[in-house]
Amino acid sequence: MQKTLLLLCGIALLDHVSAQDGCATALPITAGTHVVGAVNGPEAPPLNCAGGEPATATEWYSYTPTSDQGLKVSSELVVNTGGDTRFHIYRGSCGTLTCIGGDDDAGSIGNGYLSIDSLNVVAGNTYYIVWDNRWSSAGFTFEVSEIPGFSEPLGFTTITNPTEGYVLAAVDMNDDQLDDIVTIDSTRVLVHYQQPDGTLEVVTFPTTEVANEPSWSLCAGDLNGDGHNDLVYGGGQGVTLMLTNSAGTTFTEVSYPQYVFSQRSNMVDINNDGDLDAFVCHDVDPNVFFMNNGSGSFSFNQGGLGDDLNGGNYGSIWIDYDNDRDLDLFIAKCRGGQSLSAIDEMHRNNGDGTFTNVADAIGLAHGFHQSWSSAWGDYDLDGDLDVVVGASSDAFGSHIVMRNDNGIFTDVTLGSGLDTHAGLSTEWTTHDFNNDGRLDILGGGALYIGTGDLTFELAVNVGNHAIGDLNDDGYLDILGGSSVRYNNGGSMNWLRIHTVGTVSNGNGIGARILVTTALGTQIREVRSGDGFRYMSTLMAHFGLGEDEVVEEVRVLWPSGLTNVYTDVDINTTFTAVESPSTAVQAGVEEALFAVYPNPAQGHLMLGLNAGVMADLTIIDARGSIVHQGRPVDMTVDVSGLPAGLYSIQARFDGTTRTARFTKL
Repeated sequence: MQKTLLLLCGIALLDHVSAQDGCATALPITAGTHVVGAVNGPEAPPLNCAGGEPATATEWYSYTPTSDQGLKVSSELVVNTGGDTRFHIYRGSCGTLTCIGGDDDAGSIGNGYLSIDSLNVVAGNTYYIVWDNRWSSAGFTFEVSEIPGFSEPLGFTTITNPTEGYVLAAVDMNDDQLDDIVTIDSTRVLVHYQQPDGTLEVVTFPTTEVANEPSWSLCAGDLNGDGHNDLVYGGGQGVTLMLTNSAGTTFTEVSYPQYVFSQRSNMVDINNDGDLDAFVCHDVDPNVFFMNNGSGSFSFNQGGLGDDLNGGNYGSIWIDYDNDRDLDLFIAKCRGGQSLSAIDEMHRNNGDGTFTNVADAIGLAHGFHQSWSSAWGDYDLDGDLDVVVGASSDAFGSHIVMRNDNGIFTDVTLGSGLDTHAGLSTEWTTHDFNNDGRLDILGGGALYIGTGDLTFELAVNVGNHAIGDLNDDGYLDILGGSSVRYNNGGSMNWLRIHTVGTVSNGNGIGARILVTTALGTQIREVRSGDGFRYMSTLMAHFGLGEDEVVEEVRVLWPSGLTNVYTDVDINTTFTAVESPSTAVQAGVEEALFAVYPNPAQGHLMLGLNAGVMADLTIIDARGSIVHQGRPVDMTVDVSGLPAGLYSIQARFDGTTRTARFTKL
């Protein structure tokens, strides 16, 4: 027994003497138990992966697995029950490290101050396990355990990020394809710009003292068409637009005097003229929207898009539920106004500037429940958007899971996994957090993993705020009130699409993107404002699982144009720029006939290849031919036509194709 104790002491002494105090000379270790004599190395943690205040001293260890597997690091041992530890796990090279794990107080034995975390590791990569002295410099023992197999458990590491005011957005504000953090108070916009190394650099933009703070919601996008993202503040008394200047260096307040009890706000091109408009749900009166006049000014409108009698308009989201390539408006309702039951609404876009509430006819007119938001996505990968309408209260029912069957919805809540456990919350969104190619649900205070058949499994309890990739590692993170919950990531592949509209609005908001790999075809839509309150990334994020080849990226633009790309790398951000040419990169031509802008005022452009000669016929709503001829440079003058709905026939290559357009 004495010999064994001496041997153990000898191992502990050797371990501590060999352990170095910085990244460059970190002590290589393998699975097993290791003793830290004291935390006294002079190199502070380069990144705080475990949250809380910074530390001043560290002890560094390196670990290089020989196979793909799980790894657990823990100080939760009986010998440490009176101690207090914290550690960080990095991946990369000294000087360019990235947080992938770490913990402060997840341990459950002893005083509750011990640390434990599990993650996946890849053979041949070097990982740094770094203990710091935030709570104590005293020695302790830790264990490294290898977990056979290679799974993708979801986990998040919380890092405190100093913030002020409303913490509402994770969105790229300077067009560098890196999501930034936006925080706001009454006299400032603070943008925490993400740097290439994953750090955040805060720039403060002073503003006038705004009439309406974003106490209820915020959305972002380029409203004034200057190439820089603007903001819409939804307040309890009214709406404020914060518009950038042409250099993106200032914000100018434009507040409206009308009373609006704002709920969800969105930016969307309502009339599809290529300029973004702003839409805001009104809790107690008809909804409001601000139509873009194309000259940097906006016209206030109220009514026509939302229940004008009962109020309770809370969670608006603009989606294409019927696959007809225009945006429809779904409103998740909460009890309000004069109604005892607030009934959800689906306003179908009729394609002529008008909308019709068809919720009852298609199975979405749910009443006697309280919901502040809904999560729309193709959960079963069948080519159309399904929906989870999440409940904020159980007083009038609970969550509803609806499968889209060619524009008609079937209730599949029973057995979905959201019928028995899911908690209540105002925020319900969908993204692929584990990059397996299947959409997940974030709501009710937890993350539920999608299985690909409209069922969901509880993964981890985590709050729901703005979503974006805030360290550019290809895995989506969650912005909290005073912290960032960084996704611990894994080995799955991914693709991010950055849309740049040229005929459509500059952000490409409203575009539908289809990515095809061996997994199948996934759908995403570019949206400004999902969930209830927050603004998430404007880039479309796709998990690809283990697929390493993208067969096709297809972008369906709001203008009606389609662009197809076949030479796209994985694990990167791909910028798709709207082009009137429908030629596929690989040389195949897309056989879609589209016209733009739609609605049109002066000239109508044809989404045909530039070399095509076409005979055109324009027919009005009464069936009368009002124009015949050939286009000039794929353009036809419609300035002399009265306002109304028209169809245009193009005859070329022995075929006739038809498109519709609205003349303003």
